[in-house]
Amino acid sequence: MDKRKIILDCDPGHDDAVAIMMAARHPKLELLGITTVNGNQTLEKTTRNALNVCQYLGIDVPVCKGMDRPMVRPALPVEERVHGESGLDGPVFPPLTKQLDPRHAVDFIIETVLASDTNVTLVPTGPLSNIGMAIRKEPKILEKIDEIVLMGGAYQHGNVTPAAEFNIIDDAEAAYVVFTCGRPVVMMGLDLTRQALCYPSVVERMSKNDNPAGKLFTDLMKFFCMTQKKTFGWEGGPLHDPTCVAYLIDPTCIETKEMYTEIDITGGPSHGRTNCDFFNLMTDKPRNSKVCVKLDVEKFWNIVEECIKLYN
Repeated sequence: MDKRKIILDCDPGHDDAVAIMMAARHPKLELLGITTVNGNQTLEKTTRNALNVCQYLGIDVPVCKGMDRPMVRPALPVEERVHGESGLDGPVFPPLTKQLDPRHAVDFIIETVLASDTNVTLVPTGPLSNIGMAIRKEPKILEKIDEIVLMGGAYQHGNVTPAAEFNIIDDAEAAYVVFTCGRPVVMMGLDLTRQALCYPSVVERMSKNDNPAGKLFTDLMKFFCMTQKKTFGWEGGPLHDPTCVAYLIDPTCIETKEMYTEIDITGGPSHGRTNCDFFNLMTDKPRNSKVCVKLDVEKFWNIVEECIKLYN
């Protein structure tokens, strides 16, 4: 069976780092490259974090630095409460030697998608600035995008405002471009990702894998779970971004519901909300997204461990 070609667009971030680990080695996926964006931390820090993860795990793919701000509005403050000053506190990485690819992330996405002999799936796990800008700069890529499987949004409650989730509100205009581009969108919103709680028992389970990926996961999640408990009072931190990669590896681990999703870009109190027509009340609107609603938690953690074991 042919591997599914993907580009991972991210803002590492502890959960992004686990998504990189999962995407890089699984035999069902071909990771064409990693692009970085301002989000959990500044662009400089998210890019350095992506390079560190790749070097530590021996992942040999291009890493390209992208947008350092949203397409239209100022960026939101970074999330140091959860991810720390570096954006990836916890692990200790050796001196960085892996080189950054000189191409801008937007140009890398365009060039790579157009040059591919088969369609490419885009997997954004941070704000959608790079993806929105690539679509606007070269609309021809749309013909060769298989799916856009993204982490962001919520059909219920946000985490920055009552209405909006971070990745979407940070660049709502870019999200608007993505959800109106005409290509299939799969949305891993907070309603789904908050089911992927990394409890201490999960960290203990993964720590028994005596390889670089097992150690990295453990070091990441010990810090992540500690800050989630300190900030929100949760015993387990939600592992948001890896749900995208798990879905690509085995879609049966996640239940989806097709619905029309509209991005609020009005600038009002609901700015950045993903207005998902859950009950299909707006019957004249095309169902432009698969919104993920239920996670098979056991299957999800089995997939994560399967990916960790690939680094033996």
